[in-house]
Amino acid sequence: MAPHSAVSVAAADYLRSRGHSPGSGALHPTVARAFAPDSTTPPRASAQAAEPTIDTAAPPERPRARTPEAVAPAPQSYAPKRSPATSCTDEISQVEPLGLAVTYWGVGGADAEPSHDVAIRFTGSRVEVEGHASTEKVGFDRTLVVKSRPAAGGRFAATTRIQGIASGEWEVSARRIDGGADSSERQQNSVLTARTALLTYGPAVRVWSWPALVAAGAVVALIVQGFLLSRMDANVAAAVAISALSCVLGYIGAKVWYLILHRRPISTFIRAGACIQGFLLVALGTLVIGGALGGMDVGAVLDATTPGLFLGMAIGRPGCFLAGCCSGRPTRSRWGLFSSDRTLATRRIPVQLYEAAAALLIAGVALAVVLQVDLPVGGLVFLGSIAAYTLVRQGLFLFRVDAHTRRGRLTVSLICCAVLIGVLAASQVLS
Repeated sequence: MAPHSAVSVAAADYLRSRGHSPGSGALHPTVARAFAPDSTTPPRASAQAAEPTIDTAAPPERPRARTPEAVAPAPQSYAPKRSPATSCTDEISQVEPLGLAVTYWGVGGADAEPSHDVAIRFTGSRVEVEGHASTEKVGFDRTLVVKSRPAAGGRFAATTRIQGIASGEWEVSARRIDGGADSSERQQNSVLTARTALLTYGPAVRVWSWPALVAAGAVVALIVQGFLLSRMDANVAAAVAISALSCVLGYIGAKVWYLILHRRPISTFIRAGACIQGFLLVALGTLVIGGALGGMDVGAVLDATTPGLFLGMAIGRPGCFLAGCCSGRPTRSRWGLFSSDRTLATRRIPVQLYEAAAALLIAGVALAVVLQVDLPVGGLVFLGSIAAYTLVRQGLFLFRVDAHTRRGRLTVSLICCAVLIGVLAASQVLS
């Protein structure tokens, strides 16, 4: 018989000591077999002598999965949480360096002509974040003095730009310190979120409109030029290619002109503005030299270029109005529009739009002359259009914030008038 388990044998010995037998009742089969003598095992001497033995040894423990020892978490440097970008604008808004555009809203005084400047103090501090140990700027204190103050009763917004700051939310305060505001508007508090400095501008400034409209104007100018050149005996592909190169070099010339005019270092080339004078000088010079080297009739090419050139300027000039450059003076006139010079947003004379309208008018007249009039000498349309545009521009300087010198405006205006008279006389004499 196979050996019984220790528990079954112990149970059988216990039952014998109590007088039980296999036939005394129903027993579990395993216990019943334990009553039967094993043929290979000698009989016990006495049932009384056999004390039940129970194995009390603890069963072996099952192997447990080894758990790593508790280790204190290593200190981690703070990284600002940023919401996941869902569009191209969100991606751009997270590009460093970051900045803020802090704005103070106010109303012009009771005087028709303000007697003093507006002085505003801007302060701000970053909202504290637990565990933050940033070396970036976490506070600022700046005073802004606005000289081109709006006239009586005009609502205005003065903005200062803070750059190179830490990310996150900022508690900012704008307080007027020149004493020209009542107690209800003297101090203004708000909470702003740091964004890329490329997008930190105040009200009425849409800085991306300028490159978009200027690029659209350049494309339209090339299309119109190609259409007019196709009506002449000219190499259209070569002329358009030279004109495209002229646009690129003219943009560089506009930047350089701005740096020279405002005495800025060359390191600010990318962020600097652009002047139309530099663009016209370099672009037209490139076109003249390229056309001469290509064996073209330079005068005819310039005349065919003139309508598209001024049509492109009529498209691109509103970009200056929207981007806050070449701004007009503040005004109370109903003809004024709410716009900004990137510091003060108020009702202004929209000189950029007046200049765009003048360019559109010049483009229409030049196009009609090129299509309808057979001029004896090429280049007269170009010279007359440039002189007319420059004369209008000098008159509009009177209404701009940067009015330039009076003597310079008068000299340039006289030269433009002389050129216009010369063009009209030449067209009559040579026809």
